[in-house]
Amino acid sequence: MTAIPSSRADCAALDRADPLAPLRARFRLPPGVIYLDGNSLGALPADTPTRVADAVEQQWGRQLIRSWNSAGWVDLPQRIGAKIATLIGADADEVVAADATSVNLFKLLSAALQMRAQRRVILSEAGNFPTDLYVAQGLIAQLGGRHELKLVERDALPAAIDDSVAVVMLTQVDYRTGSRLDLPAITHAAHAAGALMLWDLAHSAGAFPVELNAAGADFAVGCGYKYLNGGPGAPAFLYVARRHQAAFAQPLSGWMGHAAPFAFETGYRPATGVARYLCGTPPVLSMVALEAGLDTLLDAAPLGGLAALWRKALALTALFGERAAALGAAHGLHRVTPLSDAQRGSQISFSLPDGDAAYAVVQALIERGVIGDFRAPDILRFGFAPAYLRYVDAWDAAEQLGAVLADGVWRDERFRTRQAVT
Repeated sequence: MTAIPSSRADCAALDRADPLAPLRARFRLPPGVIYLDGNSLGALPADTPTRVADAVEQQWGRQLIRSWNSAGWVDLPQRIGAKIATLIGADADEVVAADATSVNLFKLLSAALQMRAQRRVILSEAGNFPTDLYVAQGLIAQLGGRHELKLVERDALPAAIDDSVAVVMLTQVDYRTGSRLDLPAITHAAHAAGALMLWDLAHSAGAFPVELNAAGADFAVGCGYKYLNGGPGAPAFLYVARRHQAAFAQPLSGWMGHAAPFAFETGYRPATGVARYLCGTPPVLSMVALEAGLDTLLDAAPLGGLAALWRKALALTALFGERAAALGAAHGLHRVTPLSDAQRGSQISFSLPDGDAAYAVVQALIERGVIGDFRAPDILRFGFAPAYLRYVDAWDAAEQLGAVLADGVWRDERFRTRQAVT
């Protein structure tokens, strides 16, 4: 790792020399805002409004239903999936964009349990993202309660993978702390025990290089609205290793996953390949926005691509993490994100002894133009998307965090009233 800048002037010099700096102009960023919440909702790519407007006014408005063919609407799930595949170490025919992450997780968990029919355990960690656990619980209930969702602490995972486990379901980057699991090692451990491996890449895809095929992963899901910049509620994606694609007919047997959707047959015949994991009609306007976000990210290829973006993300998170910790230590601010580059994602999280204080500090920061977010019970979370963030942003955000803690403005009652979305 390069030396951490010791002044704002040093940060400004790094920005002037940054080969990735031109990417910032590819996003619409509000003036006076340092946006550190791209790990929850990515910023708006500059091309997205034009592309969505064209889809509305020209493709829908003028071409009408003909655009399913002429504009390639019907191919959007596979076309976008192929682009996502380049970011997660998969082949183009192993990924489709479809539905929501939770829906895709349901499909793939169902597949895994069918493929390991003699086993009864879905293994995950106690701190996994709740929706993943809810989906597993709902599936188990639908299957008559014959299966078990076993939750263990992170350090107990290797020992818990035994011959009772059908599938290990984990999120690579913890949504609260930003700590990162060793994807190849855990995948190997699952396979050694005869289990299947399902990864949630919600905080990985587009943040740093992921190598699913190199690790031998079986399944993966992820969302399109974080580091892929696809917009609020953007379609998600799923990955199925080619070797598994013909192994089952997925439970949500909708018409877009049929071998011949427009034959309108009475009986269901699954499509070949990853297309069988589709279900309903793709949401075209959302798909167009997602593709615009992906194209903006993929346009970094001549500048070094995702590997270069990840190197910058590591530098930004190291800078912010060290500076904020130094400024906040006297006020009880405690870093919960690992220091090691290999053990963290593209975010830095801190905790405060009082969860209400943690929430209020985040709200006070937002009023000052530094947008992060809060995660219960006591986490201040800051995501770094290097395509549009600068070194001076990391420096200034840390300074503002230190100032909010020092002047106590967060104690004002207006910062303590919790909103529906935190």
